[in-house]
Amino acid sequence: MLININDIKNGMTVIVDGKLCVIVEFQHVKPGKGSPFVKIKLKNLRTGSITVETFNTNIKIEKAHVEKSKSQFLYMDGENYVFMNNETYDQMELSKDTLGDNAKYLKEGLEIQIAMYEGEIIGIDLPEKIEYQVSSTEPAVKGNTTSSAMKDATLENGLVVKVPLFINEGETIVVSTLDATYCGRA
Repeated sequence: MLININDIKNGMTVIVDGKLCVIVEFQHVKPGKGSPFVKIKLKNLRTGSITVETFNTNIKIEKAHVEKSKSQFLYMDGENYVFMNNETYDQMELSKDTLGDNAKYLKEGLEIQIAMYEGEIIGIDLPEKIEYQVSSTEPAVKGNTTSSAMKDATLENGLVVKVPLFINEGETIVVSTLDATYCGRA
């Protein structure tokens, strides 16, 4: 399906020069002289490489039809991650290469969406925020009351994030999957 270049959005999956890409960001540019154009930062979904392309505003670009299915992370089997489709109960294994940085956020029972293009799994979509239990952290040092004082906390899945001093072991916190930062207590 072809769409006008002016109708693109961040996160949209498109086909550019035969490559399956996701739009990371874009900018409409109207120079003082010459015709306006659109500058797009694209991430190739197969190789992970990021490129910047420039397009005239009067062209159309091919939008890729990506199917998403709700799935649940079950467990890790050696180097692969095992997921179950919530509708068909089919199990599928994804490699760490397919998951990329998203692998560090996975914990058993987590609901995610698996993105597929023409039967090929191209990645997963995580929830924006996920709750984790703090498995270990240093106790707060008495007298250290700096408003921005942070300490490292290791979460139940092994992820290490910076948390405020008042967070203790065993507490449940909310972490952003966009940048692996502490968002608050659960």
